[in-house]
Amino acid sequence: MPGVQVVTHLIVTYGYVAVFVLVAVESLGLPLPGETALIVAGSYAGHTHRLSPWTIFLVAAAATVVGDNAGYWIGAQGGFRLLRRWGPRFRLSPARIKVGWYVFSRHGGKVVFLGRFVGVLRTYAAFLAGVNRMRWRRFVVCNVSGGVLWSATYAFGSYQAGNLLARASTTFTIVAVAGIVAAAAAAAVVIRKGTARLADRAEAAFPGPLEQGPLEPGPPGGGARVPRQ
Repeated sequence: MPGVQVVTHLIVTYGYVAVFVLVAVESLGLPLPGETALIVAGSYAGHTHRLSPWTIFLVAAAATVVGDNAGYWIGAQGGFRLLRRWGPRFRLSPARIKVGWYVFSRHGGKVVFLGRFVGVLRTYAAFLAGVNRMRWRRFVVCNVSGGVLWSATYAFGSYQAGNLLARASTTFTIVAVAGIVAAAAAAAVVIRKGTARLADRAEAAFPGPLEQGPLEPGPPGGGARVPRQ
């Protein structure tokens, strides 16, 4: 995965095109730094004013719609077979696949809408929506709403941050960066604990090996499950 320096070079060299490609490909289901590209572009625009935050926002929003719809289509056409064969190479273990089934069986619309703000879900939510046969019209509404909110939040937020840091002192910059790192570390711990709890619930709802596509979750005490239509 490209590092921040590589992403920064791409943004400086290719501008809006780099934002669109990285965000769209990440939304498609490949673990590229789309969010990092959006943040870097917004910060770069605020610091240098060589890019427009409004254009960054519009480009990122369009990229989420294009990439997510492509990911949804791939997931709906043959996503489960791809998951079984290639999932482990993209950090999608059977346990994580079951977490996706479990969450989508209960909160599919919320996952698509809010998944933009969660690293793993941002990459795989659209693909998993297709795999789980989420209705396309519902998917589009949630996808567009979440994509627009996410794009606006990060494009304008990072623009203001870049604008502020351009005028701030070195001491303030160091303190701000340290605070961001500490907050990110704390969030990572919380996310790991939450993911472990979800994995236990998903295994209880979908016990056994991954032998077929998404199933309806069984009753709490176990029992037969049927393929989801």
